[in-house]
Amino acid sequence: MSSLGLCLNQLEEMEEDAGLGNGGLGRLAACFLDSMATLGLAAYGYGIRYDYGIFAQKIREGYQQEEPDLWLKNGNPWEIVRHEYTQKVKFGGRLIRHRDSKEQVKWVDTTDVLAVPYDTPVPGYKNNVVNVVRLWSAKAPNCFSLEFFNDGDYLKAVFDRNSAENISRVLYPKDNMFEGKALRLRQEYFLVSASLQDAIRRYKSSQPGVFVCKRESFDEFPNKLAFQLNDTHPALAIPELMRLLMDEGLTWEQSWNITCRTCAYTNHTVLPEALERWPVELMEHLLPRLLDIIYYINHLFLTEVRRRFPNDEGRIKRMSIVEESPNKQINMANLAIVGSHAVNGVSKIHSDLLKSSVFKDFYEMYPGRFQNKTNGITPRRWLLLCNPDLAELISYKLGDGWIRHLNQLKHLTQYADDQCALDNIMQIKSRNKQRLAEFVCKNYGIIINCNSIFDVQVKRIHEYKRQLLNCLHAIVMYNRIKQNPNKHYVPRTIMIGGKAAPGYHVAKKIIKLFNNLARKINNDVDVGDKLKLVFLENYRVTLAEKVIPAADLSEQISTAGTEASGTGNMKFMLNGALTIGTLDGANVEMAEEMGEENMFIFGLKLHEVEELRSRGYNPADYYSCNDELREALEQLRDGFFCPECPNLFTDIADNLMHHDYYLLLADFQSYIECQERVSAAYSDPYKWARMCLLNIASAGKFSADRTIEEYARDIWNVTPSYDIIPAPSEQPLAPSIGVDM
Repeated sequence: MSSLGLCLNQLEEMEEDAGLGNGGLGRLAACFLDSMATLGLAAYGYGIRYDYGIFAQKIREGYQQEEPDLWLKNGNPWEIVRHEYTQKVKFGGRLIRHRDSKEQVKWVDTTDVLAVPYDTPVPGYKNNVVNVVRLWSAKAPNCFSLEFFNDGDYLKAVFDRNSAENISRVLYPKDNMFEGKALRLRQEYFLVSASLQDAIRRYKSSQPGVFVCKRESFDEFPNKLAFQLNDTHPALAIPELMRLLMDEGLTWEQSWNITCRTCAYTNHTVLPEALERWPVELMEHLLPRLLDIIYYINHLFLTEVRRRFPNDEGRIKRMSIVEESPNKQINMANLAIVGSHAVNGVSKIHSDLLKSSVFKDFYEMYPGRFQNKTNGITPRRWLLLCNPDLAELISYKLGDGWIRHLNQLKHLTQYADDQCALDNIMQIKSRNKQRLAEFVCKNYGIIINCNSIFDVQVKRIHEYKRQLLNCLHAIVMYNRIKQNPNKHYVPRTIMIGGKAAPGYHVAKKIIKLFNNLARKINNDVDVGDKLKLVFLENYRVTLAEKVIPAADLSEQISTAGTEASGTGNMKFMLNGALTIGTLDGANVEMAEEMGEENMFIFGLKLHEVEELRSRGYNPADYYSCNDELREALEQLRDGFFCPECPNLFTDIADNLMHHDYYLLLADFQSYIECQERVSAAYSDPYKWARMCLLNIASAGKFSADRTIEEYARDIWNVTPSYDIIPAPSEQPLAPSIGVDM
């Protein structure tokens, strides 16, 4: 390549990020796929091959603007189309019932769509195992209507094709927000129907000669396959698997037994607005056979609830899969719990909240069904690949066994007081910061101080993640500098990155606010390089690989009880950034692993949040007794940061004053004081470096390998194939590049 004048790094930069997910859930799935391959588990990842991924974010005059993300415009050289495994997915139509049988129902007059699979390899780490991500692309069975064309109606001639292919045209960009659109329901069913048909096909082909008596032939199905429902989006897998098994000739009882033993459900959110509820009217129109099955599942389930909890109609109403509201809805979380043998949250605090609050009724009925599986990240992507200098240093000190066994990082604690090791870590951090500073200067024209605290918050823009609290801190810092510009301040560069859903106006207003703050602060001569603000446009995985290794401070500041887990927090920790955060999600377990003295914890705890809300929270109480908070809100209300449109941010200030559901004002003073502790710690380079090392050393628990091992042991009942994984090296590796020993 060098002889041709080509640079591999430049070619890598040209490759588009795959448009398969829109938030932490998709990145988590990618980590899990890497871990399953590395652990030697025979696993498929199923998804939709969207033509357009989540939108490309452009910032113009401080506002987010969405542009199409045609990630496939130059093709995808890694994928292989497998036409021979194409599946047919049904929509619409009507039912023909054989008497009152639940098994013998024909679904006829349907509109069919073809699901064409595209396979992308997922290699394990140096173990000769390659798994597959199978993505479905929607195609019409009849791509062109010659009858309409001959009649001169050219639009109708391609109407069926366009209608079918719209299913895999574009990814819905909302995360943590349910949008009950017909296209979304079509996408969800398209995914589960094609995937389940494919799994049944593989099961049948793996047992040649067995499928003579169909009913007995499926006895081993739950022992050979496991379906993990990644949130409620694929919850239709439960009635769809029932339909497919009954179409194979199984009875209702046999099908239900197999379905429950095969399916398991992972919940990823406690936010009410994110829990899916599909209108019965819509489902009756698009999926009449599945609605029929859901009704009968609910009938049998409620019969059992009444037997277990007699004369408790309130419980019946809360637990019913069919919500008898004025507009009947199907509660997909309830369906997922009823049809699964295991239900898990993704951090200890989140799983406890599911049992004590969100799904309390179900936990009382099925206590053995609920588990916790704290999320994890792959150390291959999020250290070995994205931070090679740090990875090389760790391998020099410990050997390379940590790459597959991340808990070996705990042995780094022996270097916690080793000045040479601490210097090495900070030298690597400094080089990473320099690289990011060059990227920021080149792409945004902002010159930042590499000796400043790189204070980073990158994630979807959402009120519960409280980017607005970060903005208030920036305003306070600015006001302090302006009031006393000659005082010494620990310099800080605040970076925020993330996308707001196109229809989420409050989130988009927060982006505009931060960019207006940056415009004001970055151009103030009194501030200079004491404080800079940078909005990281179009945040995505490849940008994260530049940002995370360079960060000093990781902002994980959601209101306690709102973030299910988080995985960005783990990536920053593994790369030696210190966390400022609430005791929410996986932050709680991070604090347990490293000790709270190595984090910056602030804010109300979960029980304090619940107590404050129960007795009546009044944001004005905090506003009236805090001068810096009052000044910041008045500046927002008076147009100080937007003189050309003075009322632009008034609604943000008013909402905080009169609603403030996520308790920003209640946590404000604690957050400001905690940020002062950050600055004090950063002023002591030895203390900061020691905390960084202890963060890295404590990250072992948060490997996705550990998470997948727990899923395999506790839910899937399979054993990782350790015998195909080479034994970890016992000898330290000599460094080759970039590390000053």
